[in-house]
Amino acid sequence: MIDAYVTQEINDGIAVIEFFHPQSNSLPGAILNKLAETITNAGQNKDVLAILLQSGGDRAFCAGASFDELIAIEDKAQGKEFFSGFASVINAMRTCPKFIVGRVQGKTVGGGVGVASSMDYCFATKFASVKLSELAVGIGPFVVGPAVERKVGKAAFSELAIDASAWRSAEWAEQRGMFAQIFGSIEEMDAAIASFLQQVKNFNPEAMAEMKRIFWEGTEHWNELLLRRAEVSGTLVLSDFTRNAIHSFKTK
Repeated sequence: MIDAYVTQEINDGIAVIEFFHPQSNSLPGAILNKLAETITNAGQNKDVLAILLQSGGDRAFCAGASFDELIAIEDKAQGKEFFSGFASVINAMRTCPKFIVGRVQGKTVGGGVGVASSMDYCFATKFASVKLSELAVGIGPFVVGPAVERKVGKAAFSELAIDASAWRSAEWAEQRGMFAQIFGSIEEMDAAIASFLQQVKNFNPEAMAEMKRIFWEGTEHWNELLLRRAEVSGTLVLSDFTRNAIHSFKTK
């Protein structure tokens, strides 16, 4: 079995950042922290003109939080620290001065929806259905919620959050702005991404940085907001309700 990883490869001005976990690209704390650090460093690298963010494999894009780590949380401090990893990734994407292009090849859940929503421009296949399952396990999409709501609007975010057991199609996500374009196959998507990145890397870097600030205007308080949300999730994960729900999901 391939071990979990975060890699970066810079080629002709494009930083390709890839994360992987053998459990459907779930996100344990170590992966979250490494991903946030890698995005931040790529944003500061003068040789990087744009970033492509993707996950490994050809199935799920991201299964969200690692249930194994959720079960292992023993106190509020540990809980806040774990969920702060999602806050760090979103804030790294938010403050990165380079455009971040997303590649979503398959289903994405929970924290993965937050990552997809934080892309500046996101490509997906028709298999990339989305689900916010947090309420179903007793938590709630508190940390990723601001990113999802910013991208799709409050009504669509509420729909996703409340109907926590239902998948929404890639077409649904495209219609609400989470995905910019969807394709019938990975091959078609990758060809479109390659062409798109050739265009993006020729933009004026200073203009891109200014556009990023405009795109994310009004989110300057997210460093504090997402940490407060992480504390809420870190407390709820200790409840008997949540622990029982996570055990039930793991044994399905």
